[in-house]
Amino acid sequence: MSSESASGTVVQGLEDVIDELESLYRDVHSHPELSMQETRTAAIAAERLTAAGYEVTTGIGNTGVVGILRNGDGPTVMLRADMDALPVREATGLPYASEITATDADGNETPVMHACGHDMHVAWLVGAATLMGRSLDAWHGTLMALFQPAEETAAGARAMIDDGLFERFPRPDVILGQHVMPMSAGIIASRAGVVTSAGDSVRIRMFGRGAHGSMPQASVDPVVMAAATVLRLQTIVSREVGPSDAAVVTVGALQAGTKENVIPDEAIIKLNVRTFDEAVRQRVLDAIERIVRAEAEASGAPRPPEIIPLDRYDLVRNDDRATERVRRALVAHFGDERVIHSEAASASEDFGSFGAEWHVPSVFWFVGGIDPERWATAERDGRLSEIPTNHNPRFAPVIHPTLETGVAALVAAGCAWLHV
Repeated sequence: MSSESASGTVVQGLEDVIDELESLYRDVHSHPELSMQETRTAAIAAERLTAAGYEVTTGIGNTGVVGILRNGDGPTVMLRADMDALPVREATGLPYASEITATDADGNETPVMHACGHDMHVAWLVGAATLMGRSLDAWHGTLMALFQPAEETAAGARAMIDDGLFERFPRPDVILGQHVMPMSAGIIASRAGVVTSAGDSVRIRMFGRGAHGSMPQASVDPVVMAAATVLRLQTIVSREVGPSDAAVVTVGALQAGTKENVIPDEAIIKLNVRTFDEAVRQRVLDAIERIVRAEAEASGAPRPPEIIPLDRYDLVRNDDRATERVRRALVAHFGDERVIHSEAASASEDFGSFGAEWHVPSVFWFVGGIDPERWATAERDGRLSEIPTNHNPRFAPVIHPTLETGVAALVAAGCAWLHV
C-alpha cells in the first residue's frame, strides 16, 4: 500500500470523529493553562491516547505526555503538539472564549488564553492518534504521540529531554510537527532549511535615585534613562544589522513607578530578539548590552544595570530530504494548490530541540487558520495586516476546515514513513 493509499484509508474515519474533536477543541480553548501548569490538558491527552490503545506515560518534564502505539516492524515516527497558553485576556467574543485566570510563575494573577493556537494543536494530535489507532491494517511501525508543555517559555522540550525522554522511549526515524498560523484555512505551507528564527528574551533592570516629582534635580530619573534606552535600541536593526540580514528587536514591556509625582528608584525593560544567523544574533545581543550600559552611565546611574537572559529558542531547521518526503505526501493528499512554499518565520519554537539533540531528521510546517472568505476579502482590500496574528487577544482559528486539515496533514506526513 502506498503512503497516499495508507493516509487515505486512515483519514476516511475523520468524519466519524470530527464532532468529538470539535468538542475537544472548544473545551481546551475554554480551559487554557499556563506553561508548566497544563495538568488538565495533559490528563485529557493521556485519557484519549489510552482509549486509542497507546501505552501512555505522563508527567514527563512536569506535565508532558507520551503515547506509544506499536504496530509491527517498521519505522518509528514521532508527532508532537504543544499544550500551553498565554497570559492574555481573550477578546474574541466567541461563545467558548476563555474566562480563566491563573497565577503565573511570579505569583501574579493573570487572565489566560489560547492565543497561539496550541488548543488546535492538541485537537489535531488527538485526532491523528485516534485515527491511526483505528486503522492498524493501513500502516506498520511505531507511532509516538508527544504532548509537550511550556513551549511559550522555551522550557518544555528541554524539560522533557532532561527528564529522560531519549532514554525512556524509542528513537524515532523522523519527528513531525505543525503550527496554526494566520493564513487562509485549508492551506499548508512548508520549506526546507530554516523554518523559524532563534529567539532571545532579556530582562533589563536600570537603577536610578528616587525623588519628589517637583524636585527632579535631586533624582537620577530611571524613567528618562529607560525611555532613552528604548529609543536607542531601535537603532540596532536599522544601523547595526546589514540590509541583507534579518533581525527583530522588540521592547514588550517598560515598567517604572507607581504615582505621577514620585520619581522611582528603578525601571524594568523586557525585550525580545529574533535572528536567523548566529553571528547576527551575537552582534545584536552585544549591541543591546553596550547601549544599556552606556545609557545608564550617561544618566549617572548609581549602579550598573542588570541584564538578565530569560528564555532562548534555537533556530528550527527542516531536514531537506525529510521535508521533500513530507511535501510529496501532503501534495498527494491535498493537491498542489493547497500546499505552498513558506518563507522562514520570525516566530520561534522549541520543536527543533527534539530532532537536533536526538540527531534525527525533523520537519515542521504551518497550517492556515483564518476563514478563507475573510482572508480573501482582506487580501483583495489590502487589509491583511488587520487580521489578528498569534498572541493577539482576538486570535481565533476558524474551526472548520482548520481542524480537518491539521489532522489529515499529520496522518499524511506520518504515513509517508509508516505505510505498508
